[in-house]
Amino acid sequence: MVDRVTAHKGGFLLLTADGWQDWATAIEADLQGPAEPQDVAAALAAALAQRPLFCDLLAHAQLNLERGVTQEQVRDFKITTLDAIDRITGALTRALPWLTRGQAVDVIAGATAMAAQQWQTSNPPDTLARLYAEDSLVAHVASAFTPRLTRLVTLLLTGAATASNGEP
Repeated sequence: MVDRVTAHKGGFLLLTADGWQDWATAIEADLQGPAEPQDVAAALAAALAQRPLFCDLLAHAQLNLERGVTQEQVRDFKITTLDAIDRITGALTRALPWLTRGQAVDVIAGATAMAAQQWQTSNPPDTLARLYAEDSLVAHVASAFTPRLTRLVTLLLTGAATASNGEP
């Protein structure tokens, strides 16, 4: 019998898996052909910004949601997520033909890790928002989500463009 906590975590894990699929669908629609790295970064960031629940769940998936669920629940999540990653990888390598599949997977991993952190920073609870607004010492921590994530993902793609294409 699955306890209530496991059931709730499993439900949030399903929402996260749905978020991955939804993000993949958006990226496939947005990246139809060759593009510049900054345009690809902007598409990734904008599609994430349009999915606030997904960005919030990204911060919790590995830290909490994948723990304390059944093996079947986490396996289903991983398979759904890997399918979405494969779809996004295809869109990225079509948009940037010089990008290897391995590099595309690394860009996705970096983009989602940064989105998970940046979403929290860009959408702080009231106490932190007031602190950022009132205290110049920490005000720089607050930033707009989409522009900053676009800059960070552009840096990832620029690095991938100059890296050796030899994959491990």
